[in-house]
Amino acid sequence: MPLDIVTVPCLSDNYAFLAHDAETGDTALVDAPEAAPILDALDARGWRLSHALITHHHYDHVDGLKEILAKHPAQVVGHQKDAARLPPLDIALNDGDTIRIGSEDGMVMDVSGHTVGHVAYHFPTSKAVFTADSLMALGCGRVFEGTMPQMWNSLSKLSALPGDTLVYSGHEYTKANGAFAITIEPENPDLISRIQQVDEARAAGQPTVPSLLSLEHATNPFLRAAVPHLQHSIGMDGADPAEVFAEIRRRKDNF
Repeated sequence: MPLDIVTVPCLSDNYAFLAHDAETGDTALVDAPEAAPILDALDARGWRLSHALITHHHYDHVDGLKEILAKHPAQVVGHQKDAARLPPLDIALNDGDTIRIGSEDGMVMDVSGHTVGHVAYHFPTSKAVFTADSLMALGCGRVFEGTMPQMWNSLSKLSALPGDTLVYSGHEYTKANGAFAITIEPENPDLISRIQQVDEARAAGQPTVPSLLSLEHATNPFLRAAVPHLQHSIGMDGADPAEVFAEIRRRKDNF
């Protein structure tokens, strides 16, 4: 049975996620930007927290954890190589390891670039991947600690997941990302349509996360660095996709 996944808005534009296994009652939290909305979401459903999955060390993904654990003791899970910068870990995992939530195994994916030690959690039965600030809706995270080739490699790993995977990213940045994406591919009909849908969703107060990976393939410029149409649009026909990605990321940094 797939996990029941709830999107929890936090802070001004963050998202946390609760992934619940109805059979066992296990519930995993993915990231903890702040405590109150997450505790409210747990209380409203009568769920008990069993695991806290941390994607990376930035404050807006971990600051609420201590308060949450005081009310919901849970096993804290994160990347072993970044353990020194994370809250104390009960389970330290590496790329390719698995974490079991209820009856489903999730795979840990090292997606370093935004930070070194950033991980994503892929749950194939639930067709879900929690990507935080690596792959984002219509975008990707800024490359703070890693390198451009490292980030491109991480995005390529995520891009290779099945197209029907839902991407649960860490922020409501989609509208701003769309405003940039259209400068890269102004004639992409899928992108034009998506921007309109995003505008309508945000006007109605609806989240644009999660997003379908196949839609990211069609519209997200950071996943499309190997597409000839995009390369032509930015004057980089036939270039190495990693170099095209780096150019797009530089443009976004200055947008």
